[in-house]
Amino acid sequence: MKLGLGACASAGLSAAPALSWANPFNSNDIRTVALHNLHTGEMLEAVYFEQGDYIPDVLEAVNHQLRDYRNGKVHPINPGVLDLLHAVSERTESRATFQVISGYRSPETNAMLHEHSGEVAKRSLHVQGMAIDVRLPGVELRHLHAAALSLGRGGVGYYPGSDFVHMDVGPVRSWSGT
Repeated sequence: MKLGLGACASAGLSAAPALSWANPFNSNDIRTVALHNLHTGEMLEAVYFEQGDYIPDVLEAVNHQLRDYRNGKVHPINPGVLDLLHAVSERTESRATFQVISGYRSPETNAMLHEHSGEVAKRSLHVQGMAIDVRLPGVELRHLHAAALSLGRGGVGYYPGSDFVHMDVGPVRSWSGT
């Protein structure tokens, strides 16, 4: 799905949810997101914020794009996750499409993954739609990790063996995995 300014300009108003960190953007910013779900093959490139508000139709498309691919369950993704990805794109000066390893995880999927891996948190923020695991083509993983850390927002996990960086909009913290 590719939504441009024209397709999104007529979107109505919505109340932006409270974020766990102060929004560093100007309310007049136009913010975009580009995602490639590696498990479903689906792509999404869209303006998700303009004229001081999030665009509801695009947020719904993001919710679908980042659904639990194992069982098809959809959950609202915190718009702060998109803001975080946008900020990382700016910091890395990359316009590449984020490759998504994991977005939302249903409680059932998370419990199954936790049972099989000590690296999956029992109370993962993925279950709340507040986390994403990604890589960014053209940006070395260590640079992606450094860019996310430099923002000083949310959690940042570095998984070089699995080739992804975890980012979330929870408390500020960092860790390394395999």
